[in-house]
Amino acid sequence: MARARRLLSRAGVVVLVATLLGCNAASPRQVVPAPTFVPRAAAPTIDPADRYAQERLASMSLSQKVMSMLMVHVPGTQPGATVPAAYTGVGGFILMGDNIPDSLAQLRAETAALSPEAGLPVLVATDQEGGIVRRVPTDDALSASELRSQAPQATFDAFAQRGALLESVGISVNFGVVADVASDPSSFIFERSFGSTGADAAARVAQAVAGESQVLSTLKHFPGHGAAPGDSHSSIPTTAVTLSEWNTTHALPFEAGITAGAPIVMFGHLAFTAIDPEPATFSAKWHEILRDDLGFDGIVITDDMGMLERSGVPEYSAQVANAVRAIKAGNTMLLYVGEVDVEGIVAAVRAAVDAGELDESTIDDAALKLLSLRRALSGETGRFVHCSEECVALAR
Repeated sequence: MARARRLLSRAGVVVLVATLLGCNAASPRQVVPAPTFVPRAAAPTIDPADRYAQERLASMSLSQKVMSMLMVHVPGTQPGATVPAAYTGVGGFILMGDNIPDSLAQLRAETAALSPEAGLPVLVATDQEGGIVRRVPTDDALSASELRSQAPQATFDAFAQRGALLESVGISVNFGVVADVASDPSSFIFERSFGSTGADAAARVAQAVAGESQVLSTLKHFPGHGAAPGDSHSSIPTTAVTLSEWNTTHALPFEAGITAGAPIVMFGHLAFTAIDPEPATFSAKWHEILRDDLGFDGIVITDDMGMLERSGVPEYSAQVANAVRAIKAGNTMLLYVGEVDVEGIVAAVRAAVDAGELDESTIDDAALKLLSLRRALSGETGRFVHCSEECVALAR
């Protein structure tokens, strides 16, 4: 009897196991994985100046954006008090010799008066190379003609002194670093160049940019005036230098200056016909080379646009048409030393956008870069608050 019970018990186990195996075969057991911890992604960060610029850009009309892309000159030693109403909203002013008063204190007051809005100061620029090209006469630091025969460290020292002087009088942009390679003593740019070879000039350009870090350095005159004989103040200097030749010589100082952190590059009115028959100012190809090959993503400003009108080339005699062409090519800012038809330029750019000839995103990209740069100069970090007409009325 006991044996029978043991047999029945074993049989039950066999049946149970068979049943379970049958169930597993028909319905495989589902394995639930252990929960995996996924850390929360860090909140994206944005530079306060960039955030301000984006918010401010969203409040601007197309006309205001175009105005912000213009740098102009107002004659006299009190330009802040005599800015024409037509210039309201421009992004910058250039100081020439006629703007420099008798004392540095007066100059400081003059530059301060050019920015009606502390939170978004205009760019105040000048040509302070030293030597034969200097606007602030108290600058006795060494010039390129003296520095090209000295060790590169001397260039750092000279431009540190120069940058400190400009900062002390409220000048934020120096068009002072000549990145042109000039080996021909008869060239009008020779005395202003840091070297006769690409390597020599590059070493000193890098030191100049690092030295004057108190202000915004500008590399000029891209793609290199030393390659093109002639004076771009009265003609369109032309050269047959090829891109491969340029890459091994005239490109080097610009590369060095960009690596050193120069935030601005000035385009020269120069034609490298083997690369593009158009002057570089109007050349999308040269802007592409600067951006894609040299990796520059900063501010691109033209040399004085009036020089094109005085070049003697009929095709470049119309100021308004030149402005549209320069923006289409990729310039962030247009520089005007002489008289400028601001209203005509704004109207022409608007018409080009309406006609589909110019993409408004091109204007937005340029205006945004300039707004970010100007906001950073203010030192303020708050957000942009758009004040409506009702808000302005309540504040009175």
